[in-house]
Amino acid sequence: MVKHRESRPGQKSAGGLGAKPRRDMPGKPSAKPAHASRPAKPLRDAKPPRDHGERVAEPRAAAPAAAAPERPLIARTGERPPERVPVILESLGAGDFHLIDSGNGLKLEQYGPYRIVRPEAQALWPPSLAAHIWDNADAIFTGDTDEDGMGRWRFPREALGETWPLQLLGVDFLGRFTAFRHVGVFPEQIVHWAWMKEQVEAAKRPLKVLNLFGYTGVASLVAAAAGAEVTHVDASKKAIGWARENQALGRMEKLPIRWICEDAMKFILREERRGNKYDIILTDPPKFGRGPNGEVWHLFEHLPLMLDICREILSPKALGLVLTAYSIRASFYSIHELMRETMRGAGGVVESGELVIREAGLDGRTPGRALSTSLFSRWVPK
Repeated sequence: MVKHRESRPGQKSAGGLGAKPRRDMPGKPSAKPAHASRPAKPLRDAKPPRDHGERVAEPRAAAPAAAAPERPLIARTGERPPERVPVILESLGAGDFHLIDSGNGLKLEQYGPYRIVRPEAQALWPPSLAAHIWDNADAIFTGDTDEDGMGRWRFPREALGETWPLQLLGVDFLGRFTAFRHVGVFPEQIVHWAWMKEQVEAAKRPLKVLNLFGYTGVASLVAAAAGAEVTHVDASKKAIGWARENQALGRMEKLPIRWICEDAMKFILREERRGNKYDIILTDPPKFGRGPNGEVWHLFEHLPLMLDICREILSPKALGLVLTAYSIRASFYSIHELMRETMRGAGGVVESGELVIREAGLDGRTPGRALSTSLFSRWVPK
């Protein structure tokens, strides 16, 4: 279930529009549950990734070195697009995922057959459900609480394999217990993927979608299954490998997806030089990262150029440019105003705000509190 709720300027949103901790950064709960006391050994094959563009040290796409940009920003003219702010894009879950409960710096989630407990710094309130429900989870992440450190999974009921099958928006993929808290998908993005799916299915022409910092490819598979021609870019060979596994799991090998293992900025610069265009661009860059060849990405330094290039490779009949940002000490207005400046003279509208996931209870249908996850800004042609 996906809801799109808009608030008027000046109203407070459910998630709070201030500084953002790193995605899934562990908090310091006021009351630690018993399950967090003795961490188990980490998965044997879990190693700190070296690729840049990390989601809390998870492999992601690289970006350019901090040297002078390969091309200057284009001086934009014309009116800035009208705005819709703040917009709160809310998910109550979809497919095999929903947020069961949250509190005391933790969240209890349902991923297919498994109930999983992970750190969540923004869950400042007490849990709604009884402690024994939390303690009876199938997998609990604990261990190293450093922002970029490796942690451990504990399996109270029985030992579980590294991966298990999941489905979102009609796409099959693998959940995965990584050493960095993540499970192979970022469900707060469901609202963007559902929007993209609708755009592709409603279009009366073939659409080209570019997925930058594409991670394990769920968004790319959703777009391709809806009928789009997709280019997926990520600098991590491991992430590309996971994405191909997901494609094979769903028997989607014949879908038109290009899997590009490359620095994201280098790729879009080359696309600009070649004159290639895209109808929808999704980009979810990290706050900071290092690439395999010494590339360095600083979001506040490099984001303006990245968006500037993205505008240049949007097609004349483009349907959207979507930016998600997390783990930054900023209001959504920082990326909102940047997007409006970038799209000056392009018409359309820029809508910005937060992505939130609402608790859905044990049954997946009982709305509870809203948990803020990310900032976003989205340009659309109308």
